[in-house]
Amino acid sequence: MIALDQLTKVYFAATIPFGSSIEVTSWFNLVHALNEGAAFSLFADAGGWQRWFFITVGILVVAPITLISLFKHAEPLERLVGALIVAGGTGNLIDRMFTGAVTDFLDLHWRGLHWPAFNLADVFIVLAVIGWGLMSLPHSPPKTRSEP
Repeated sequence: MIALDQLTKVYFAATIPFGSSIEVTSWFNLVHALNEGAAFSLFADAGGWQRWFFITVGILVVAPITLISLFKHAEPLERLVGALIVAGGTGNLIDRMFTGAVTDFLDLHWRGLHWPAFNLADVFIVLAVIGWGLMSLPHSPPKTRSEP
C-alpha cells in the first residue's frame, strides 16, 4: 500500500503540471497539489514549523501501531485497520520528510463545492477509521439453539 501510494504520487506529479487539473467526470478531477498542512490544509500557512510537527506526530503514530500490529495477536480486521493506518501515515510521512509537503491528486467536487484534494494515503486512513468504527460497534454473539 505504501508503494502504491508513492508510485501514484510520483506519477501524477510528473504528468500533471503543478496547480493544473484534468477533468475525468463532471464530479472528479485529477490534480497536482501540494499540502504543507494537515487534513483540509489545516496549518498550511503556518510558516514552516508544521513540517517538523507533523513529521513528529506521524512517527509517534506510525511506530507504535506498526509494533502493535506486528506483535499483538489480533483479528484479521484489526490487522487490516492497523495496516491501513501504517500505510497511510507512512505514505504521507515520506512526503513530508523528503519534500516538506504531501502530494495530492484526487479532487472530488459537486455543483461548485470542492472537497480538498487528497491521495491514496488519505483514502487508507479514512478506510481505517471506518474499520475502527465498525469494530467498535457492539455485537452480540451468535445465538445457539438449545437442545430439548
